[in-house]
Amino acid sequence: MSPLLSGATTVTLAVYGLAIVLVMWRMLRGPAAQDRVMALDVIYVIGMLIALVLGIRHTSSMYFEAALLIALFGFVGSAAMAKFLLRGEVIE
Repeated sequence: MSPLLSGATTVTLAVYGLAIVLVMWRMLRGPAAQDRVMALDVIYVIGMLIALVLGIRHTSSMYFEAALLIALFGFVGSAAMAKFLLRGEVIE
């Protein structure tokens, strides 16, 4: 791996780490439930991006599969939380 790519992935992971900390703060302090759900959705997206950057850094396809699973479960979790906030129940 070239030093430029190594440095870029390191900086990217640091920025994503900072973003996760800020979003966690919003999730814990959010004034409404909708803010907390949106923060959880952003955490799923950032987690997926971290897995993708790690896959690039380590040149492994396992990280890409993990990113796909994170995206899938994130979507299902967001849909379930949105339905819960709208109707008060997830399973009818």
